Amino acid sequence: MKVLIIGSGGREHVLVWKLAQSQRVEKIYAAPGNPGMENLAECVPIHVDDLEELLRFAREKSVDLTVVGPELPLVHGIVDLFEAEGLKVFGPSRKAAQIEGSKSFAKSFMARHGIPTARFEVFSKLANARNYIWNHEGKLVIKADGLAAGKGSIVCGTKSEAQKALEEMMLRNVFGEAGHRVVIEEFLEGEEISVLALSDGKHILPLVPSRDHKAAYDDDLGPNTGGMGAYAPSPFVSDALMDEIRRTVLEPTIHGLAEEGYPYKGVLYAGLMLTENGPKVIEFNCRFGDPETQVVLPLIESDLADLMLATIDGTLGDVALQIRKAWAVCVVMASGGYPGSYEKGKLITGLEGPFEKDVVVFHAGTKRVDQAIVTNGGRVLGVTKIADSLEEAIAGAYRAVKQIHFDGAFYRRDIARKGLDYLAARAM
Repeated sequence: MKVLIIGSGGREHVLVWKLAQSQRVEKIYAAPGNPGMENLAECVPIHVDDLEELLRFAREKSVDLTVVGPELPLVHGIVDLFEAEGLKVFGPSRKAAQIEGSKSFAKSFMARHGIPTARFEVFSKLANARNYIWNHEGKLVIKADGLAAGKGSIVCGTKSEAQKALEEMMLRNVFGEAGHRVVIEEFLEGEEISVLALSDGKHILPLVPSRDHKAAYDDDLGPNTGGMGAYAPSPFVSDALMDEIRRTVLEPTIHGLAEEGYPYKGVLYAGLMLTENGPKVIEFNCRFGDPETQVVLPLIESDLADLMLATIDGTLGDVALQIRKAWAVCVVMASGGYPGSYEKGKLITGLEGPFEKDVVVFHAGTKRVDQAIVTNGGRVLGVTKIADSLEEAIAGAYRAVKQIHFDGAFYRRDIARKGLDYLAARAM
């Protein structure tokens, strides 16, 4: 098969890396791709939001399978466009992608179908939102309704913090049109996990549960980012809890979307909080998580192309998922200043290794300048290690991180620490 991967980040590098292992895949294109993919895929300079040019390219090259990485083209309807031309494409339709494209849609959908989530209200007028905050006690979360690259959710411990968040979104337009309408919801306490599940519109195939680290700094301090690291599997998720998540979250979501007229095909990302009252949905995404993909896909032994084709063809119920019994840890190396302003063009050294076995360096924000690789984004690299124990996966990831250098680089030093502490406490 010829495969086209749309996107240029760490998630897309993982998809290229995993699909290149498939016996079914002969040729991979990446649009626009990044330097880390160049030895596995042919990178073509087409932007992810140029849907017509992506369609033209797929037809011209007789692409057999297109895999959409980021949320933007999905929300803009790239799947509908490709399917109308008879092309196989992995991802949900424009209407189904509203589950991520509009937080107010997602919250209202969950309310209609009894899916557990935080109590919430939706506001499009600043004055009404302000009044709600002044009459509410306790922590709140202010969320931009639209797409905000994973940064549109602000936890507010005080009323003044909540008012400031409101003004940034609705007055100062820090998230553009995405913040013109906001969702205000109660703050949920507990352990956060990510569950990615494949769906063909009827059948559901959950993947390995993982844990993202969204805050910029150690101990979950600082502003939210797109994700500073992840590990899988999450030791907090037992088989019984996974069954509960499937029963109370995944199945009602997939069946509810089908009932409302837009069956969900692709990967559904459920960001969950394990509260004292059971798992509750923080958010849904309509694509693979980043950096969760960097630890989930390396643990899948099944052929990813087979899984994706079964998802598209409606035969996911016939597929058995093979999982490697191991742990994976990803540490994100970011540019100084991220998630705020940062400089690009910093020379990256150490990428050639050599690295120890089962270490993979996924490029997220890099660019080739002549023969050099330089920084080209906030999150620059995702360094992943797979090992038989979580302790060794953590240690191996950080050993690899220390081999790589660029000016201003920073990373969290506590990725997966909570999981390690939990396992140690459970063993006592």
